[in-house]
Amino acid sequence: MNYRKLGKTGFSVSEISLGTWQVGGKWGEPFRHDNADKILNAAADAGINFIDTADVYGDGESEKAVGRLVRSRSERIYVATKCGRKLQPHVADAYQPAVLRRFVEDSLRNMQLETLDLVQLHCPPTEVYYRPEIFELFDRMREEGKIQHLGVSIEKVEEGLKAIEFPNVTTVQLIFNMFRQRPPALLFKEAARRDVGLIVRVPLASGLLTGKFTAQTHFAAEDHRNFNRQGEAFDKGETFSGVDYATGLEAVEELKAAFPEQPQLAALALRWVLMFDEVSCVIPGASRPEQILSNLQAAELPALTQDQMQAVREIYDHRIKPLVHHVW
Repeated sequence: MNYRKLGKTGFSVSEISLGTWQVGGKWGEPFRHDNADKILNAAADAGINFIDTADVYGDGESEKAVGRLVRSRSERIYVATKCGRKLQPHVADAYQPAVLRRFVEDSLRNMQLETLDLVQLHCPPTEVYYRPEIFELFDRMREEGKIQHLGVSIEKVEEGLKAIEFPNVTTVQLIFNMFRQRPPALLFKEAARRDVGLIVRVPLASGLLTGKFTAQTHFAAEDHRNFNRQGEAFDKGETFSGVDYATGLEAVEELKAAFPEQPQLAALALRWVLMFDEVSCVIPGASRPEQILSNLQAAELPALTQDQMQAVREIYDHRIKPLVHHVW
C-alpha cells in the first residue's frame, strides 16, 4: 500500500481507502453488520487506514460498524464522518450551529469514540459556504476535543474554492473521475497552495467505470442508480457522475477500445485518479470483501503514459464534457 499526506491534517493515509455508503449491503438493501465487519476488517488487513462514513449511511449503522473496527484493531485507523444530510428539508436555513453540534455528538456516540479525526459538512447548499458562523463552530468543538479536523464534502468546484478560504478547512471531498474532469483546472491548484487534502469519491461513476454494465442491467427500486438519475432525491451528479446512462455506456466502450490490454477497467479508472499528485486518497466503496482486493489492484498498475492520459481526455471532451463540465 502506498500512503499520501492528507493536507494539513498531517495524516499519512492509504492512497486507496474506503468509502462506506454501501458497506453492509448494496444500495437499496438493509444494513448487515456481519457483512460490514468482514469488509472493514478486510480493508484494514490490506493496509487501508482511512475510512469515510456518514451519519446518514444506514441511519447511523455504518458509523457504529466503523467505530467497532477502530476499537478492535491495534493499527491507527483514521475515521472521517459527515454531518448535515439529516436535515429535513435539506436547505441552507436549516444549517445552524446548535443542530450541527448535536449531529457531531451523535456520531461520537454511534462510534463510541472520544474524538473524531475528521468531520465533514455533507454537501450543504452553496449558501452555507458563505456563513462564517458555521465554520467557527468546528473551532469550538476542536478546542473541546470532540473533533481534530474539519473538512467539506462538495458538489461544485465553486463550493470547494469558497470553503478553503476558511483556514480551519483541512480537506475537500469531491467527485472526480474519468467522467468528471473539471476540478484540476483550478480547485486542485488552490488546494495544493493552501495544503488542503483532496479526498476523491465516486471514482467509478457509480459503477459505470467498472465496464460491467449494459443497457439491460437492472438496478433495484431502492438503488439511487434507478431513482436518482435526474436528481429526484439528491444532487444528480452523485449518480453516474451526472452523465446520461446511455451516453456513459458508449464512452465506456471507447475507453475499453483505447485500453485493450487492460481487462479491469475499474482498476484503470482508479489508477487514473491517482495520477494526480494533489489527490490524497480515493475512496471507492465495497459491498463485499472481494471488492476491496479488486480496488487495490489499481496500486499495482504502472503509471499511465502521456498518450494514455490524452486518450482519456479526448473521450471526455467528445462524449462527456458538454453534459457535465459546466454544471459541477
